[in-house]
Amino acid sequence: MSKKLKWGILGCAGIAKGAVIPGLQLSELNEAAAIASRDGDKAKRTAEEMQIPVAYDSYEALLADPSIDVIYIPLPNHLHKEWAIRAAEAGKHILCEKPLALTESEAAEMVEAADKAGVLLAEAFMYRYHPRYQTIKDLIASGAIGDVRGISGAFTFNNAKDAANVRYRKEWGGGSIYDVGCYPISAARLLLGKEPEAVTVNAQFSPEHDDVDMMASGLLEFEGNVSLTFDCGMWSAFRNPLEVLGSDGIIEIPSAFVTPSQESGTIYLNANGERKEIEVPYVNAYTAQADHIARSITEGTPLPFPASDAILNMRVIDACLLSARERTRVVLKP
Repeated sequence: MSKKLKWGILGCAGIAKGAVIPGLQLSELNEAAAIASRDGDKAKRTAEEMQIPVAYDSYEALLADPSIDVIYIPLPNHLHKEWAIRAAEAGKHILCEKPLALTESEAAEMVEAADKAGVLLAEAFMYRYHPRYQTIKDLIASGAIGDVRGISGAFTFNNAKDAANVRYRKEWGGGSIYDVGCYPISAARLLLGKEPEAVTVNAQFSPEHDDVDMMASGLLEFEGNVSLTFDCGMWSAFRNPLEVLGSDGIIEIPSAFVTPSQESGTIYLNANGERKEIEVPYVNAYTAQADHIARSITEGTPLPFPASDAILNMRVIDACLLSARERTRVVLKP
């Protein structure tokens, strides 16, 4: 590439400042060129703090900047659809935080808008771009653990005291399934290469937090009687493991979605009476995600995870939320 792609950040969210912008700044293919907030002073402060050259006091001004190639959207979930479509109509490529939308139908509208505008739309599941997931898929395909019998995963943390947090606004797409349950759901679909046939979820809803699901436990049923069991929460101790159980062994991923260090990327193969550490290079998953997007834009190579995948993931999330609210098993249409 003769020049780096210029990214505009639509909002000053913590995930942008703490992970995505630093990831862009490590990239040889991309740069964080501008940031916008509806609060101009906040945009300026964040730009100075993160060493971003340009700050805008409106989202519209950022979208109107002809030098910007890619828009990153870390806004609250209920704003994803509007601003992704507006970015597409402005001719910008888009990386939008997970979950892509509030519903399957919203996600489909966003994908249609991006396709119509001829721009790339990607959902920000950064963990998928870490090379260890290809290693895990290769181990499964090689028969290292025999036939897959099931997957179990979790993603929990405790932020419940921050009652003003956007995660605790029901109409804004708050709740643990949207925020972190989407990770093990996505990972099971990725590793099995299939869509679930039915879901059952039990959740703990909190009147103190606008009646969002603060904790949830779920079962996703896949073809061949293989299941994902998962739990997620914003009211318990932090953890994010994933385990793939086979007839002859187990793949253990102690920190499945968060990889801030070399050690956190470690995976283990437990088979033939031996638990072996699988060596995986340290990679900043946020940088890898941005670099894949850059190559897709400049070289025309397809993203490994097309926007259509987000529609399918939202279909499952819709079913999980319906199951939790109605306390019933939900069958997914093929």
